Amino acid sequence: MTVLGVDIGTSSSKGVLVDEDGTVLATAVRPHTVDRPRPGHVEMDARVWWDEFASLARELLKSSPDGADGGGSRGGTHRVTAVGVSGMGPCVTLTDAADTPLRPAILYGVDTRATEQIARLEAELGRDAVLRRCGSLLSTQAVGPKIAWLAEHEPETVARARRLHMPSSYLVRRLTGAYVLDHHSASQAVPLYDSVAQEWYEPWTRHIAPWLELPRLLWPGDIAGRVTAEAADATGLPVGVPVIAGTVDAWSEALSVGAQHTGDLMLMYGSTMFLIHTLADRLLVPELWSTVGALPGTRSLAGGMATSGVITDWLRELFGARDHTAPDHTTLLAEAEASGPGARGLLMLPYFAGERTPVADPYARGVIAGLTVEHTRGDLYRAALEATAFGVRHNVEAMRAAGADVRRVVAVGGGTRGGLWTRIVSSVTGLEQEVRTVSLGASYGAAFLAAGAVGAPRIDDWNPVHEQVVPDPLLRARYDELYALYLGLYPATRDISHALAGHQVAAHERRAHQPDVHRPDVHQPDVHRPDAHG
Repeated sequence: MTVLGVDIGTSSSKGVLVDEDGTVLATAVRPHTVDRPRPGHVEMDARVWWDEFASLARELLKSSPDGADGGGSRGGTHRVTAVGVSGMGPCVTLTDAADTPLRPAILYGVDTRATEQIARLEAELGRDAVLRRCGSLLSTQAVGPKIAWLAEHEPETVARARRLHMPSSYLVRRLTGAYVLDHHSASQAVPLYDSVAQEWYEPWTRHIAPWLELPRLLWPGDIAGRVTAEAADATGLPVGVPVIAGTVDAWSEALSVGAQHTGDLMLMYGSTMFLIHTLADRLLVPELWSTVGALPGTRSLAGGMATSGVITDWLRELFGARDHTAPDHTTLLAEAEASGPGARGLLMLPYFAGERTPVADPYARGVIAGLTVEHTRGDLYRAALEATAFGVRHNVEAMRAAGADVRRVVAVGGGTRGGLWTRIVSSVTGLEQEVRTVSLGASYGAAFLAAGAVGAPRIDDWNPVHEQVVPDPLLRARYDELYALYLGLYPATRDISHALAGHQVAAHERRAHQPDVHRPDVHQPDVHRPDAHG
């Protein structure tokens, strides 16, 4: 048995080919970027997701020792027996009835455009009513306000729209022809899904999107359909291979490291930092997101920071990555290690794209306090790592204050490599973290779910524990002091940040109205370009 797992992430699409005992046979990556056509808008062309999936599948199948199609329909030892998918979310991808995307997808909570629609829908539906029925308040993470934004700003798009997709469901549609969405992803489509009844809530769906044909609901590991002849031609996969429904990447990532038992907390070190606490029963926390879990019978309490790895990548670019003069992240981690706890008196507020939980402020902005001409790039890099650690502690404290019982912490993602970041987080939070052998993340989790549709794998067999990261007790007092300063930095700078956010929007508007004679396409608008849609 060989399974294929593919994840569509914020900064790349990743694929993995895995055998029946969890051994990784091959991996492949397709880097990409999101579009930011104006402040607060974060989008991506959904057609890229399918193109990259097909490209990844073909590369991975060719990597098999048994031939160009990995065994495929022409025989061989490593015949692909199931396909798993996952992707960033919740996203808003509107398509027509034939599932053709009508505009770039609006991404998850990092896209903050719909603040006015959040306030309006909250007044119309009732703040407490939304929390009770959906498990989460309306926020930049919610799907409903973004659909409402499109209805107000792009009525011509909505007039043609019939279906709603997220990355995983769009891949399933292209692979099998099925129009489905998993329960977990649907539970993040606030306020369209009733998380108590675990079904679509038609009164609010009709209120926001009366034109919407709702997808059939499945659990992430359910078989959604089988690879069609058309999809087989595009991907090299055998016709008839089962494809699971899939889910949001962070939940797939949690499955990849076995963090799906009651009391588990997953920390995902990626472009953004994400936290998922698994519960037996629903726990409502206004500052966080209460969702249906990835497995039937489970619930989740989740939090997400708007940035984490995004900041370290941005710093590396500032240090000269674009002209190939900057060091790689390994070198920067070594310099951050040398900087030492506290980054030689630097404190960073990591709200460089607003913030999601527990602050929920799309107009928050990043702050670097204490900066002098004596500080080095290692100090800045260290401050960024510590800032995300303080953000993790802030989210965990919000969970515990609401009654969450965090018993085990499992870390996953590219940020676990090198060890420094995880050690900082453990020392700041006081939490031990378990790191598994395989840290590929969501694509590996998608492969595990796919394997579960055709077999009965155990994640502890697939991906055993590699190491335990423990807090440094000698750093507790220093980090407690810095954390108190961190908590005070946001309210102390909030009004200034909000004013500057307004200046940023105004500056963008001024630039948008200034013709650029150097742009060859200035008189040739492209309906597929994000900036062609306002």
